Amino acid sequence: MGFLGYKRFDGRVGVRNHVVVMSSVSCANGVVDAIARAVPEVKAITHTEGCGRGPADVALASRTLVGLGTNPNVAAVLVIGLGCEVIRPEFLSAGIAESGKPVRALSIQDEGGSPKTARKGIELAREFVAEAGRLARVPCGWDQIVLGVECGGSDGFSCVTANPVVGTAADWLVREGGTVVLSETTEMIGTGEILAKRAASPEIGARIRSLIADQRRNTVDVLGPLADMVISPGNMDGGISTIREKSLGCIIKGGTTPIGEVLDYAEAPTKKGLVVMDTPGSDIFSITALAAGGAQLIVFTTGRGTPAGSPIVPVIKVASNTAMFERMHDDMDFDAGEILDGTPIDEAGRRLIALIWRGRGRPRNLGRGQPKRPPRHPHHRPGVLRADASCAPARLRGRSGSD
Repeated sequence: MGFLGYKRFDGRVGVRNHVVVMSSVSCANGVVDAIARAVPEVKAITHTEGCGRGPADVALASRTLVGLGTNPNVAAVLVIGLGCEVIRPEFLSAGIAESGKPVRALSIQDEGGSPKTARKGIELAREFVAEAGRLARVPCGWDQIVLGVECGGSDGFSCVTANPVVGTAADWLVREGGTVVLSETTEMIGTGEILAKRAASPEIGARIRSLIADQRRNTVDVLGPLADMVISPGNMDGGISTIREKSLGCIIKGGTTPIGEVLDYAEAPTKKGLVVMDTPGSDIFSITALAAGGAQLIVFTTGRGTPAGSPIVPVIKVASNTAMFERMHDDMDFDAGEILDGTPIDEAGRRLIALIWRGRGRPRNLGRGQPKRPPRHPHHRPGVLRADASCAPARLRGRSGSD
């Protein structure tokens, strides 16, 4: 038994059927927004990058944007550029076209300005929306799913309610032949040996140790004597005192199965089962990397509450406590706080699996595009990470090593 999804030309399966309008450079964001206002069925992807950066930043931004465009939840892509930027729209469209999906690129300078580009883009976007609407859903197996697991705004209950419940769902999906991506290596500091022992090979274990050690050094470089306190004020208000406490809770989201692969930021998995992606602890950058790596679904645990989301990937919000779930009900999907009242973790896990089965939020099929409750207003703009950002993985900042 599985779900109804959208089969793509590259063999992957989407649980949504979005048409994306994407800027190649921040200078084109206004035109992208104009097209999205005129054609509200599309998903706009804008960002702050595309020019004035070094080779490492260009490579990272390009991989991220192409990955977002090739995500299996996306049916077609229109790329809007300025014309003189480093990351050219035709470069992104060529990378996206390798997935086999329809894609077009427009340059504001070549088209004769913003109004003309917007008018042409609106025509193309409407054509893409009509074409996507003719695609039929087909039966698919759970082995086609890549599930990203993420946490943000954690509290002291996250490690005993929300994260273990997600770990139960992760183990279920791995048993079904699917893929689970555990992210946020910053929030694995202090757990290197625990995770390395779960590695499928000594080489994978060594890389896990190296990544976490690199993140620890990066944290010390940035925060000095405060490195052990690389947690947010909200984490502390919620009862977490050190990064190691937070990390021990964070890794529970990955369940209990062996780790079969370690991915760079925004890299797509090549193995089934549990894999680790090297992303920062910043929620928006990490969600973006998971989507760019091909995740069709993300399960996000939180104790303090957050509206963070993705323009192309359903993000299922799991609350660690009932008080926050009720206070931010419109932003939450699942109340793991019932565990504190005596519900067994396995039972709550089965309920979360059923929710994943139906899709995000109130009951609906994974392949359906419209929620059966009033639309939420989460943060949907992706974050395109820079290699020189202080939160970036150490490998991207030119720092690497091992324990």
